[in-house]
Amino acid sequence: MRRTRRMRRSTLLLALTIAVEWYVAPLPLAAEDQPKPAVKILLEKVVEVPSKIKVLVRHVTYPQGYKTPEHTHKGPGPRYVLQGKVKVIEGGEMGTYSAGEVFWESGIAMTAENIGDGEYKAVIVELLPVE
Repeated sequence: MRRTRRMRRSTLLLALTIAVEWYVAPLPLAAEDQPKPAVKILLEKVVEVPSKIKVLVRHVTYPQGYKTPEHTHKGPGPRYVLQGKVKVIEGGEMGTYSAGEVFWESGIAMTAENIGDGEYKAVIVELLPVE
């Protein structure tokens, strides 16, 4: 009888422990108990814009070895490299950028060439005049 009572008590305690853990575990941590996010400034630039602008965000993928013809964009903006490596020639200046880097295109004549071993992927943000 004592053994049965001990087993019931042990089973009850186990069930209660599981129930409390199941109930409490999904609760979010308080802000001060959470790990802090990593924040790194990728680009900081002062830009003069008219009162209204249109922001266009595009995702581009260039196959290995692809090179754009010389071209311009309607507006300047940052470019964030997600994957690969690109060589950019803009206004006679050359720069190379890899995954995790941000560069600024001014909107003047330029070319971009995928010089990496695979695809080049980037997010292009353009600050455009409202037409």
